[in-house]
Amino acid sequence: MNIVVFGANGPTGRLVVEQASAAGHTVAAVTRRPENYPLRGSRVRVVEADVYDPDAVERAVAGQDAVISALGVPYSRDPVSVYSTGITHVTQAMTKHGVRRLVAVTSTVLFGTPAPGERLLFRKVLEPAVVRFMGRTVYEDMRRMEEIVCTTDLDWTVVRPGGLFDAGAVSDYEIGLSRLPGRYTARADLAHELLRQAVEGPHLRAYVDVRTTEATPSFFDLIRKEAFSGKAGGARG
Repeated sequence: MNIVVFGANGPTGRLVVEQASAAGHTVAAVTRRPENYPLRGSRVRVVEADVYDPDAVERAVAGQDAVISALGVPYSRDPVSVYSTGITHVTQAMTKHGVRRLVAVTSTVLFGTPAPGERLLFRKVLEPAVVRFMGRTVYEDMRRMEEIVCTTDLDWTVVRPGGLFDAGAVSDYEIGLSRLPGRYTARADLAHELLRQAVEGPHLRAYVDVRTTEATPSFFDLIRKEAFSGKAGGARG
């Protein structure tokens, strides 16, 4: 299968490229800085493009069987547009070239419901502080991206992980079509589910939650290591 990955140079995107090529797929890894891209191989083609450039996006999408968007940016108080602008150009290119399958990442908080079984402190204080203050502009643009995706006639799936963290391998993670218990998703598990959705297409035109249940970090570890290190999102590439 020919798969193009946007945000390929982010921490999740690199795992998608690595897992997809290892599974025998041919991967176009889209990055703004191809000379710095760390993954190489006979099944990996590094493509220079910026999602803000519709012509470059179109060239990357042409001839593909599926598109995976792992686009992302760190939390910021500044306006964010990479999700909505990027997905606009991606979906336009897909429509033009007849590419049907799209899988994109947003966040579990967009379910708009509390995590089942979560303590009051997290539901009422900690998570709202992240959503409304630290990550407000990011989540606003994620929501715009979802609205763009769901109005297309593409075969789309939006994957909504919890707080992202690094793990050494894919675990026995859980998925659901509504918000799952737990707070965290390992990037390896997220990458695995993005690839599975792109290849197998088990949940078309649906929002899928992904939750890691093993060896997860604490809330404060996640905020310190992920949000403030600039790894809270993926990457433009």
